[in-house]
Amino acid sequence: MKNFVFLFLISTYSFGQDSSYKLESFLNQDISEDKKAPNTHYTGTAWLKRLIIADEDFDYNVTQATFKKDSTLDWHKHSTGQVLIIIDGEGYYQEKGKEVIILKKGDVIKSDKGVEHWHSSTPSKDVSYLAIYGKTETIWTERISKKTYDEITPE
Repeated sequence: MKNFVFLFLISTYSFGQDSSYKLESFLNQDISEDKKAPNTHYTGTAWLKRLIIADEDFDYNVTQATFKKDSTLDWHKHSTGQVLIIIDGEGYYQEKGKEVIILKKGDVIKSDKGVEHWHSSTPSKDVSYLAIYGKTETIWTERISKKTYDEITPE
């Protein structure tokens, strides 16, 4: 019996999780001031963390974004479409020609390829989401003015 236990422990250790795996987490994103995203296509305060970068093995990017309340992205589109998975907080989402909607923790929304849209936090709540999109870069189209953002009254 002792030999069996010894062999079991050795085999479990040998075939256990390999410590050479590169694990990342979207939990506890570092949102210190020095980690903020460059303020190029948004207003307010935001952090972006690339979790998966498209390469020869993956045809998609996965980015974690956190926007402090009262922050917004500009209008943009993707040639491959985009999926947003809200992991915390509350945000706005709008496609060109449609009404603004509120997205909450647990919501998943798909923006088809070539559909111009924007997304943001709400004026009173932060939002964090995972954005999944193809290899091509984001196509930025126009800025959202603070006045336009402040006038939003979603149904």
